[in-house]
Amino acid sequence: MTAPATYCASRFQSQRRLSREVSIGAIAIGGNQPLRIQSMTTTSTQDVAATVKQSLALAEAGCEIVRITAPNKKAAEALGPIARELRAAGCEVPLVADIHFLPSAAMEAAKHVEKVRINPGNYADKKKFAVQEYSEDDYAAELERLHEAFSPIVLRCKEYGRAMRIGTNHGSLSDRIMNRYGDTPLGMVESALEFIRIAESHGFQDICLSMKASNPKVMVEAYRLAVARMDQEKMNYPLHLGVTEAGDGEDARAKSAIGIGSLLYDGLGDTIRVSLTEDPVYEIPVARELADKAMQLWAKDLHTETVSPAQDAINPYEFTRRPTKAITLNKDCRMGGDAAPVVIIKTQHAITETQAIIESVCRTQMSQKDSGIEGLLIKIERPESLAAFAKLYQGLESVLTTCFLELSDVIDLCDLEAFEWPTRNLCGITLVQTLHAEDAFYAAQLHLFCRKHGFNFALDCNAEDLEDGLGERLKANGPEALLLSCGAGWNARLHPLGSYRALAEAAEKYLPQVPLWIRNTAANTLSPKDYFSDRLLESSILSGSLLCDGLGDAISIETEPLIEKANVLAYTILQGARARISKTEFVACPSCGRTLFDLQEVTQSIRARTHHLKGVTIAIMGCIVNGPGEMADADFGYVGGAPDKINLYVGRACVEYNVPASDALDRLIELIKSHGKWVEPDAV
Repeated sequence: MTAPATYCASRFQSQRRLSREVSIGAIAIGGNQPLRIQSMTTTSTQDVAATVKQSLALAEAGCEIVRITAPNKKAAEALGPIARELRAAGCEVPLVADIHFLPSAAMEAAKHVEKVRINPGNYADKKKFAVQEYSEDDYAAELERLHEAFSPIVLRCKEYGRAMRIGTNHGSLSDRIMNRYGDTPLGMVESALEFIRIAESHGFQDICLSMKASNPKVMVEAYRLAVARMDQEKMNYPLHLGVTEAGDGEDARAKSAIGIGSLLYDGLGDTIRVSLTEDPVYEIPVARELADKAMQLWAKDLHTETVSPAQDAINPYEFTRRPTKAITLNKDCRMGGDAAPVVIIKTQHAITETQAIIESVCRTQMSQKDSGIEGLLIKIERPESLAAFAKLYQGLESVLTTCFLELSDVIDLCDLEAFEWPTRNLCGITLVQTLHAEDAFYAAQLHLFCRKHGFNFALDCNAEDLEDGLGERLKANGPEALLLSCGAGWNARLHPLGSYRALAEAAEKYLPQVPLWIRNTAANTLSPKDYFSDRLLESSILSGSLLCDGLGDAISIETEPLIEKANVLAYTILQGARARISKTEFVACPSCGRTLFDLQEVTQSIRARTHHLKGVTIAIMGCIVNGPGEMADADFGYVGGAPDKINLYVGRACVEYNVPASDALDRLIELIKSHGKWVEPDAV
């Protein structure tokens, strides 16, 4: 299939996609409604008191839609008393029944809740990873079978005035879809569209759509493609956004912000859920922050003239890293080309605080070893600060060989030429300066100065500056020893993400394949706040979204004042965007009433024993619903098979069934060892 041309009004400004409005009990989603926050209970559904208690806690925390699993008919029946007790307590939060395999559970649940979620890969379908060729007639027969199996719940929802979510998961595509489309975003989209067409054949359109995956790149591509395909078929259903099986802690928050935030910036999304392997109440403030940022952005762009570059070279439906020419930062480190994105850290200490800078750098390098600082960004405020740099350089050269000197606007070429630069073991020096179109001649001269001294030149500007003169001047010099960024602030008519996309486009016209440095600064954040969780979300959205677009050869988190935390956050974002793997990757579901063990406790136990396995992905699944499918994104899997029994996987293949829970972690480690992926912690 030829990729559709577009999925949003602009990739450079946030213009909200106008979807149809769908009522869910006392509230509505889509249209001009605010972004709605969702979560899911983790209690056993048949434990009515516990589920009611947790639902009330979620509602009090700001959750606007609560989802409850209904894995069988008895659990579906329990939704009745749950709903009654909540309403009796004065809680009108809409309830959603989460259905996977059993049509009988769906039919019962629709009597009691305002919305039913159907997973098209599991509902009345097969998933045995069977390889089979489907003729057109065979496929048509399968669709007719689906029509017969799915129609009753559609008609039941229509009868009771219920809404429905068609919720595709990357980890649970049916054999039919897998054989025709593969394990792809297109397969996810076509799986949902098959079910939507059936619903529409009955005149039912109270539907929203989701395209969840544990890999943010897959998730983002799937949602984009879903919107483009819906546009082709004259559909405009609202979207529920989420990164599934994101895990816990900062890793999960970064992955969620990358996937959800990228789509929100593109104007997509009507409801969101941040899936954490933690108490679900902790999901709400993260989701609220993301929603507030999007609503702020969408309100701003209601009053902004539409501006988009003439072209956008990024294929939004298929990841391809932007080709760049490598530049040498030092003898051991390159930026661009096939090198992984480089981590640059800015010190907030004044250049004269030599000892404090050296101590913080050494602490970080010792504690983080192979995920340490690769470049130190130092502010040079005045010409005399260059002398202080020479002293600092002598103290750093044994632990850090790359320095980026950010020149203030009072530093000019005369100051640089007059300074006696260090010569012994000259490290990779990059001079960084924010310049505009009127500085074109100076920029070209500074670039030539850097090339003469074996330095690199990082030009911080925006796309309009390149278009208005900087690009032509630098083009005459050639692209060697040059990189671009726009950390001093985004174009007021665009958003921060759009400004970098526009810069990449302008660069291709004048300076093709010049590396791009993503700088997360207070000037290019949407709404900087002075606490770590917000800095994490802002940085993840900007850097992670660009990395998922294939843009970015270096990143720096300059909003975080502590060097150690900024460094950890940079590597966390790179890993979340699958741009650079520096530690074990955990794919962990957020728990629900289907879960067969304590996910939070088990996840922490597995993390404690395996966190040092760089490049190994371990999936921790509470039940079989998405487990086998999400194994496609993992090397090893730990999946609840029965109460107190664990199934262990290698990829998608289950290799050990019904392992006693008390032995399962040790057996998992033995499995990792048997496949040559284990190293002892002391050897790392």
